[in-house]
Amino acid sequence: MHLAYPAVLAALLFCVGLYGVLARRNAILVLMSVELMLNAVNLNLVAFDVWLRDTLHSGQALTLFTIAIAAAEIGIGLAIVLAVHRNRGTSDIDRLRDTAETDDAETLPETAGADDAGDGGSGTDALATPPGRAGGTTGTTKKAGATA
Repeated sequence: MHLAYPAVLAALLFCVGLYGVLARRNAILVLMSVELMLNAVNLNLVAFDVWLRDTLHSGQALTLFTIAIAAAEIGIGLAIVLAVHRNRGTSDIDRLRDTAETDDAETLPETAGADDAGDGGSGTDALATPPGRAGGTTGTTKKAGATA
């Protein structure tokens, strides 16, 4: 058997998997593409093991370890995707850019220009404390009779 046939097939599988990782937006399809890439590596390991006529069959043994790691990876990956889908309602990768909670300054854009209201403040206290909490001042809490 020529080594070129499984090597070309493995290269094609790896390229399809790489395209899937880079182009897909669904997290499950990305995980499937990673599995394609791992299977391409496994095919290369077995093909080179047969081509080199290794008496220890180290390529096949390493393939078994790779399959075990891939099974654990897909189990943990699917658990994470399901947990994120339950919390966010989507598994779209573009929408899941940040899994942490958003910063208060990002969610309150109207307080970012609080210094422009003429309250004489530095503007940093309006970003540090959102409205409704004790401490910071916003441009909307000025009294009508107060002078700057």
